[in-house]
Amino acid sequence: MRALLLSCLLLLSAQAGANAPASDQLEQLKQQVIQLNRELFLLEEELLFPPQTQLAVFLSVDSGQFFQLDSVELILNDKPVEGHLYTAQQWDALKRGAIQPLYKGNVKAGEHNLTAVFVGKGPDNRDYRRAVSYRFNKAEDAVLLELQVKDRSSDYQPEFIVQPWSND
Repeated sequence: MRALLLSCLLLLSAQAGANAPASDQLEQLKQQVIQLNRELFLLEEELLFPPQTQLAVFLSVDSGQFFQLDSVELILNDKPVEGHLYTAQQWDALKRGAIQPLYKGNVKAGEHNLTAVFVGKGPDNRDYRRAVSYRFNKAEDAVLLELQVKDRSSDYQPEFIVQPWSND
């Protein structure tokens, strides 16, 4: 499909600018290709992940004093859909405020259950494995969820929360 677009552009540019210098034609053609590529990307995204079926999950970390994340696994309706192992650099970026897009996929309308399993090191360098589940109802709009790893200073333990993002 991209080859067809490029060949059409070449044909149009050859007909349109016979009098203009070659470098101007080339620059115009380059800008047209960039614009068409951008539009094609947006169309592909809309076709692959339409808002009516889209589910996106993100991960964020509060400060990471009471928990060091090694891996996270996402389970949607009792089926594993995503898993990620973290490097020291990725963990450091999350602690400094990065938000990681963890999963993007399609789900049918109706009730769904998302479970996130966190594995890492907790207080006193103990192995930690905790899960958090979230039931949601998929309607017409995209569902955007944020998995948050927060420090709970009241008992020096990590807390795992699923926070829905509003589409407003």
